[in-house]
Amino acid sequence: MERLQKYIANSGITSRRKAEILISEGKVKVNGQIITEMGFKVSKNDVVVINDEVLEVKEKRYLVMNKPRGVVSTVDDEKGRNTVISILPKELAGYRLFPVGRLDYDTKGVLILTNDGEFMNTLVGPKSALEKEYLARVEGEIIKPDLKKLESGVVIDGYTTRKCKAYLSDVDHKNNSSLVGLVITEGKYHQVKKMFEAIGHPVKRLTRIRFGEVTTEGLGEGEIRDLSPHEIKKLIVNSKGNKKL
Repeated sequence: MERLQKYIANSGITSRRKAEILISEGKVKVNGQIITEMGFKVSKNDVVVINDEVLEVKEKRYLVMNKPRGVVSTVDDEKGRNTVISILPKELAGYRLFPVGRLDYDTKGVLILTNDGEFMNTLVGPKSALEKEYLARVEGEIIKPDLKKLESGVVIDGYTTRKCKAYLSDVDHKNNSSLVGLVITEGKYHQVKKMFEAIGHPVKRLTRIRFGEVTTEGLGEGEIRDLSPHEIKKLIVNSKGNKKL
């Protein structure tokens, strides 16, 4: 037996938070009865219906994609653009996968996909300490004081970012640009781009090269692979700020 909102999240149809909203709005039935109680418990033998559709619990899937630029990190898109779900192999269509967090339309790199709502909330929730590493090609020549500003925290949208790690990978004197690595433990909207804008070096191109300890090594753009059980475990443990297994 488990709580209804957790059962819904584990089905892969939505996150636990959104499941709670559906319950509170009276859109969930268990064995024909509308349930609005958050603590209500169900088992696999119960029939759960959401918006008049029977909920089917799917096998849990955990994937990593090398997201291409020009693809939206959503399940669907009202503008008709390609999404990270629409470019998946057809055999994965029935698993109700969704992205863990987002990468901008023009950003490429590591993106986790799953149908496990609890897993997603653990990795991107407000308490998560999971590291995300980016490589940014920015305008202008970055110097050490710029890196220290990033590491100490900069103000974006009235908020001071957490301390992070920054390093200079390359300076292109001819084209007046720099390649900078940034390791953060947050995921605010457009955070990396806004951080560089705050120090006067707008981002020209952005790639996420690491999510926790997961990389896209061996994956071409748009390709996917299953996460190993060890990678899944490390993501969960590291998101709690504990590096030891």
